[in-house]
Amino acid sequence: MNNPAFTIAIALAMGMIVQSAARHIKIPGIVLLLACGVLLGPDVINIIRPDLLGEALPMLVGFAVAVILFEGGMNLRINRLRREGRTIRQLISIGALVTAVGGTLTTKILLHWDWNTAILFGILVIVTGPTVITPLLRRIKLRQSVATVLEAEGILLDAIGAIVAVVALEVVVSPSGYTLLASPFMILGRLLVGGMLGIIGGFIMAWLLGIRKLVPEGLENVFTLSLVFALFQISNVLSHESGIVAVTIAGIVVGNRKTIARRELMEFKEQMTVMLIGMLFILLAADVRLSAVQSLGRGGLYTVLILMFVIRPLNIFCGTINSNLKSKQKILLAWIAPRGIVAAAVASYFAIELEKHGMDGSQLRAMVFLLIAVTVLSAGLTGGFVAKLLGLKRQSDHGWVILGANAVGRELARALKKGGEDVVMIDANPSLCRLAEKEELKVIYGNALEESVLLRAEIDIRKGAIGLSENEEVNMLFAKRAKEAGKVSETFISIKRYDESVTTEMVAEVDGNIPFGRARDLEKWSVWIRDSQVETYKLICQSDDVKAGDTFDKETEGVMIPLISMRNSKVTPLGHLTELKKDDQITCLVLTEKKDQFNAWLAKSVFSSNTIS
Repeated sequence: MNNPAFTIAIALAMGMIVQSAARHIKIPGIVLLLACGVLLGPDVINIIRPDLLGEALPMLVGFAVAVILFEGGMNLRINRLRREGRTIRQLISIGALVTAVGGTLTTKILLHWDWNTAILFGILVIVTGPTVITPLLRRIKLRQSVATVLEAEGILLDAIGAIVAVVALEVVVSPSGYTLLASPFMILGRLLVGGMLGIIGGFIMAWLLGIRKLVPEGLENVFTLSLVFALFQISNVLSHESGIVAVTIAGIVVGNRKTIARRELMEFKEQMTVMLIGMLFILLAADVRLSAVQSLGRGGLYTVLILMFVIRPLNIFCGTINSNLKSKQKILLAWIAPRGIVAAAVASYFAIELEKHGMDGSQLRAMVFLLIAVTVLSAGLTGGFVAKLLGLKRQSDHGWVILGANAVGRELARALKKGGEDVVMIDANPSLCRLAEKEELKVIYGNALEESVLLRAEIDIRKGAIGLSENEEVNMLFAKRAKEAGKVSETFISIKRYDESVTTEMVAEVDGNIPFGRARDLEKWSVWIRDSQVETYKLICQSDDVKAGDTFDKETEGVMIPLISMRNSKVTPLGHLTELKKDDQITCLVLTEKKDQFNAWLAKSVFSSNTIS
């Protein structure tokens, strides 16, 4: 147990075990990570001993934070940032200043700290936490405008706040008039160096990944990871602690470049981030002494409450003046401000540096961890309820997720989109993804059976999932995963024939529906669509209580393929269980060379019109 490698290994393993458990019991993972770190740390079981790592701990923290903020930057969309640009700028400037002043005065008055320690704490707590905000936003399903502001505030303030805090520490440990006067220029210089290197590094990464076959297939993720580490350290060498800004900006640049590698990177970085967050929180929590937290007494708890219910609302009020945000949105922003891994990491760094200079940093670190624990618990347990109360949760049962960006899938997506439905496609074929993007369809590159990909498609708010890949077994698995991960109410499972690997009975067992009214050979139909051998027809049902599976019988195979049905302007995919009513409109594709057979079928069907749309 005195082996540093043992401490790292246990922290890694327990970090993943705890986060897996947190997902099952649906509570914020960081709360369990903090508890686990304390339990396994020197104060209780004494299995994890961060002190054994020595100088390696800050290095581990630095590399992990680099990956976390790079991944956070990749999730920020510039078009969304522009829409909420004014609010975000005010929050990371005026709002941050309010929090710094409020945090300083609160700890000075309630905890009777000296001015140096109080100022360091006030500056340190201006950061919120993307490592907490991002999973929280996925779980409580906030509307896009508020979610964008919260995510951008967390990611950008982590980078800016860390630099401001480190400069403040340098002023405290080197109290000279020159250091104090130079501090604003030191902050601006580091932000400028980090920003410029981030832009240059981000474009170089995106350019290298964009050159086909330059980076061997399968190495794109580790190739980029190594460049992120290098960029982080190069920036730090050129300007102390500027690397955190460089990797954040680089992440934004790479994340906004439309390349297939970007989609793979996002999936890889999400997994890396989860692993590193688990390890770091356990290590850093184990490094905090319970006696230091207890010594804060009631003053520590009162400080946290004032920061949450007085300083944060004041921050939002001042930081959103003349913004487009409504009162309900401001209330929610004021309610949700959990601190995360960067606050914990910088607090631990402060404690180490202060001790080197003969000062006590244990109470400052304990106060930061108490703030993290309470704010994360509050946001995680009450954020969804407050968002629902304010009417700011995203609409549920909204839109469809389609597996398969083949020609048939794209035709169905366009038909649903034209009818006012929101559609997201998923495919692991880069060429098909590019075709979907050219046709202005939303598409996600990735494995649709993986939960992270389904979450990016927002499966948890979708009305249903449609499996249209050319592999019917994958379609079946996709439907099952969509039900498990997103609790969708409707699933459609495409099959090629009734007598192959997936049968009608198997589809029925999972409460699925067969799209297009019956089994269809999607490979053939994709070829016909690509070769422009089809025409689009609209049919109008003239009878009530007609089941689509009976109406679109075997005679329609290889002749037509019905896509959607419309009733009272409401559009839905057509399946074999769809109940048709009089005046329902069906949009279908008809093979041009089989038009005579189509007309013969139409003459004896329940449809009276065949106008071409």
